[in-house]
Amino acid sequence: MQQKIIILDFGSQTTQLIARRVRELNTFCEILPYNKFPVGDDSVIGVILSGSPFSVHDPQAFKPDLAPLLGKLPVLGICYGAQLIAHTLGGSVEKADTREYGRAHLTQVLTDDPLLHGIDDGSQVWMSHGDTITSIPNGCHAIASTAQVRYAAYRCDKQPVWAVQFHPEVYHTAQGKQLLANFVVDICGSKQQWSPAAWVSTTVEELKQQLGDDRVILGLSGGVDSSVCAVLLHRAIGDRLTCIFVDHGMLRKNEFNNVLNDYRGMGLNVRGIDASKKFFDDLAGVTDPEQKRKIIGRDFVEVFNAEAEKITDARWLAQGTIYPDRIESLNITGKVIKSHHNVGGLPEKMHLKLCEPLKWLFKDEVRRVGRELGMPDKLIMRHPFPGPGLAVRILGDITPERVRILQDADDIYISAMQRYVCDDGETLYNKVWQAGAILLSTVRSVGVMGDERTYEHPVALRAVTSTDAMTADWAHLPYDFMAQVSSEIINRVRGVNRVCYDISSKPPATIEWE
Repeated sequence: MQQKIIILDFGSQTTQLIARRVRELNTFCEILPYNKFPVGDDSVIGVILSGSPFSVHDPQAFKPDLAPLLGKLPVLGICYGAQLIAHTLGGSVEKADTREYGRAHLTQVLTDDPLLHGIDDGSQVWMSHGDTITSIPNGCHAIASTAQVRYAAYRCDKQPVWAVQFHPEVYHTAQGKQLLANFVVDICGSKQQWSPAAWVSTTVEELKQQLGDDRVILGLSGGVDSSVCAVLLHRAIGDRLTCIFVDHGMLRKNEFNNVLNDYRGMGLNVRGIDASKKFFDDLAGVTDPEQKRKIIGRDFVEVFNAEAEKITDARWLAQGTIYPDRIESLNITGKVIKSHHNVGGLPEKMHLKLCEPLKWLFKDEVRRVGRELGMPDKLIMRHPFPGPGLAVRILGDITPERVRILQDADDIYISAMQRYVCDDGETLYNKVWQAGAILLSTVRSVGVMGDERTYEHPVALRAVTSTDAMTADWAHLPYDFMAQVSSEIINRVRGVNRVCYDISSKPPATIEWE
């Protein structure tokens, strides 16, 4: 039985970082809504309660019954989780005189406590809360403080419950990984058996049992997620997998043929469908980003379904949905952040059962699985690319000419990144998480080419560094590279006379412009 840690999500922006840190300890974990703890699941070895945007005193605050957890399994409360435990067990949580946000340093660290083993007195931590615990419940004692926070960390004496008011999952907490390792490995007893090789072996066997002799249809996008999903399924069920690759006309330059050749070279059974005219017709005049996504999603279902119906004995639809897809599409409050191309109502419309073998993996974990499956590096290291394609990288309505302009500019940019070798021998493309060009088709700028005045579109270049796309920083590209790319785009791409570089991070911006 595979061990796992359950992370109960109370709406914190860093809940996913907790999961990543646990996975880095070679331990499987699941993020579940705050009120969905799986009672009776013997594979659970510990529980982490996340932070929250709410105060425990807010009427809308999430306050589940903690009775099934406390005293039954090791529990670690983080920030709001720590305050919820204190509030539930009879302690006091009050509004702080000043909001405690930013760096702090631990004092009075009880290093003989198993949670704080190896944590230094004076170790930097990251605070982010407006309330503070002013008294802890009876039967609990403090195990660390800071200059401003008496109960920076505490534990219960007679049950395996620990709590910290800082965030061990974030980079700014210097020994956060050590603290989480103390909880996950030493306190919960993780055997640290989560690895790509073990995951592939287990998942292939699970897919064989789940799918039996049924035929499966998979919608390919050309990206690493659907590609790894296809190879994984092919290993499990062979030619009973049929892949369908729909060209909506807004792929990167020459991508449709290149991707088909790559897939067929790996022995996959793949069908390519050029439906670009339908998509262009239906997108004509549409400028709203969410509407673009919905039209593309609707048309994709129609085109995909028409091809899938030709495979009369198919019972399953497979998707390369990964964890961040599901997290970003719907948070625990039910508020849609954005429509995601891999998350939605396809199975209902297609009358197929859904198979999502990658749904618990982060992007870097998908890449490690791809390597374990022996896939070529050019597929594994492909940058993420939005399902709606260049439609959400063109501000304004979509036309074939605007797509042509952006394809040409984007091709120059990405090809240059793939050729540019950095001092450490790595290409610039592989050092960047995601890059692409954006056509500002709603804007025109004045320029001069030769002796003529021009009035054409600017192109914005975007490149970010990240580990999972939940947060991202703009990439500091070399000036000589940027100068070369700018010159080449302006000289070679008809319709562009200005190149800009986007230096905003996520948050507050998103990686894509639309």
